[in-house]
Amino acid sequence: MPRKKAKTTNKIPNLGQTLLKIFKKDPKKMLNYKQLADKLQLRDSSSRNQIIKKLRQMQLKGKIEEAKPGRFKLIASDHSYYSGVVDMAARGNAYVVCEELEKDIFVPSNNTNKALHGDEVEVYVYRRRKNGQLEGEITNILVRAKAEFVGVLQMQKNFGFVVCQSPKMYVDIFVSKDKLNGAKDGEKVMVEIQDWPEKADSPFGEIFQVLGIPGEHDTEIHSILAEYGLPYEFPHKVEDYANNIDLAITKEEIAKRRDMRDTLTFTIDPKDAKDFDDALSFKILENGNFEIGIHIADVSHYLKEGTILDDEAYDRATSVYLVDRVVPMLPEVLSNGACSLRPHEEKYTFSAIFEIDKNANIQNEWFGRTVTYSDARFAYEEAQVIIETGKTTIPKDISITGKQYDAPQEIADAVLKMDSLAKIMRNRRMEEGAISFDKVEVKFELDENSNPIGVFFKTSKDANKLIEEFMLLANRKVAAFIGKQKKTFIYRIHDEPKADKLQNLQTVISKFGYKLDLRNPKSTTDSLNKLLKDVVGKGEQNMVDTLTIRTMSKAEYSTENIGHYGLAFDYYSHFTSPIRRYPDVMVHRLLQHYLEGGKSADADVYEDKCKHSTSMEILATKAERDSIKYMQIRFMEDHKNEDFVGVISGVTEWGIYVEIIENKCEGMVRIRDIKDDYYTFDIDQYALVGQTSDNLYQLGDEVIVKVKSTDLIKRHLDFTLIGKNE
Repeated sequence: MPRKKAKTTNKIPNLGQTLLKIFKKDPKKMLNYKQLADKLQLRDSSSRNQIIKKLRQMQLKGKIEEAKPGRFKLIASDHSYYSGVVDMAARGNAYVVCEELEKDIFVPSNNTNKALHGDEVEVYVYRRRKNGQLEGEITNILVRAKAEFVGVLQMQKNFGFVVCQSPKMYVDIFVSKDKLNGAKDGEKVMVEIQDWPEKADSPFGEIFQVLGIPGEHDTEIHSILAEYGLPYEFPHKVEDYANNIDLAITKEEIAKRRDMRDTLTFTIDPKDAKDFDDALSFKILENGNFEIGIHIADVSHYLKEGTILDDEAYDRATSVYLVDRVVPMLPEVLSNGACSLRPHEEKYTFSAIFEIDKNANIQNEWFGRTVTYSDARFAYEEAQVIIETGKTTIPKDISITGKQYDAPQEIADAVLKMDSLAKIMRNRRMEEGAISFDKVEVKFELDENSNPIGVFFKTSKDANKLIEEFMLLANRKVAAFIGKQKKTFIYRIHDEPKADKLQNLQTVISKFGYKLDLRNPKSTTDSLNKLLKDVVGKGEQNMVDTLTIRTMSKAEYSTENIGHYGLAFDYYSHFTSPIRRYPDVMVHRLLQHYLEGGKSADADVYEDKCKHSTSMEILATKAERDSIKYMQIRFMEDHKNEDFVGVISGVTEWGIYVEIIENKCEGMVRIRDIKDDYYTFDIDQYALVGQTSDNLYQLGDEVIVKVKSTDLIKRHLDFTLIGKNE
């Protein structure tokens, strides 16, 4: 069956860039929104409204002018100047990513003119005489991306330089003696750039925080957070405010809510979870259908708009999950206390309640504020025992208490029935075009000092998928409930992958004997799912999973709904995790506002909040990845004398990346360290080729490596290549 078309308003991709191309074809011609819509073959009113809105934005940015009422033309100027964002490359060179241009503009190091990674700049674009390629010179820095950097202080006699940790930071920062603020030679610090004199090679800065001794655990973890501007503690005034919130469950508040305390309710979470922001309830109705409730902590009851606590939560936008700790969005009194749906406690909740028949069809739905009582807490492993065996006795080595546990028969029956319904819903999603991403997660076993003593892999089993399916149901139905009313809402959107990225994935996986069918959307999703299934348990699984995820567009928050490609949903939002995600808090507030008959909220205000939330999510994800990389290197430090079998996961002109099969740690074998031949990089074969022997080290090959060196500070791992794993 063909993939479902979204019923909702589609956001036109790259609309500004597309309109500029039309204007540039005839710079003197005046066009109105109807003419532009005709050129783009867009007939619906929604598309025309998007064009009108984009024209006004382009006018405000000075790209076009309203020559006559309602008719626009390109502003006459030197169109060799563009604005964009700097992406620093190797050796001080850069690329400027411009929305208006199809390709990024290369800027050689002598033309970056003090621009830094992430800066918004003006770039003059010209064509080189020798080869005709476009190049650029940065002529103006419009907005600095950041002024604060992490690095190591290297002292001279009367001054110092901070050597920055980020490989994207190509220049050291000069610090005069009076701006060291107690920092000592060799310490890892935070420095703020305050000036960059015209004739100075380096910017001038002041140290404002000492992070500690490089290589020490807390120093490195705090450095990761600091690098992305993420906090690791709450301001005292925020903690004080949270500690003084009235957390009482009162009769007056209960009277305003649907009372669900007598309905069987339980949580299923990771074994080591400290906050439980979702619970499930289960009841068999007289007609034989099932009433299933998805109950979410009512964070918005405590988190009031306009307070310093809400401002802090908005700024953070998300909890950050590092290997050895969580940096929460909310103080512990809320995240692990009042808002956590702990067993045998009454809690305020926000709920999505469904009547579901035996075929997992939704017969009725209800949304609103509730009060609930959790009868039991399960770890995923405990629920999995019930699903796999049908028995209520949970062995002590699986139980969260470390003791044998007998689950109440009523709860076990509920788990089994909900598992069967979840499987029907999941199969239906797959048939409608959802993509099954069950990526293996790398987890570390840590000792009491946060030293990694083991690596294990977390996989998604039936118990995980049960919870996932009902959370997806709540997220989808809440979004549809508001979306169909055409009111401002916060959606979690996911665009279709671009054809060129799918083709690149096809090229890579063909090296392993896999193939994608890209004839149409249905064949594409089917073949992607087959690929993800076929690689399970193979040495290349983690690499193929990662490459496939990178092929997908990035999910983001927006008030403009385009649906969710990966889940095959026309409407999707985030409703189920307000303890750790600020967009979910906003969704709760908007939903309650509309349930009370409120008017549609200001879309522009919420779109800005969506962009902030997406941006903070990206930073948190980068910090989480860096913490995993850091811990992998710490782990490999203790295994320097061992041989490991790995898969070549990347090939570049400077060497090969190898991912060890047994622990997923990735390191580099530098091309200069391969001594049996002189090797060059062949981009067409994704391989290093020996010039004398024609020996190949190709993407996907299994090789044997040994640790050559580890660098905790730069978070880099180097391998010595022993040879192929024949």
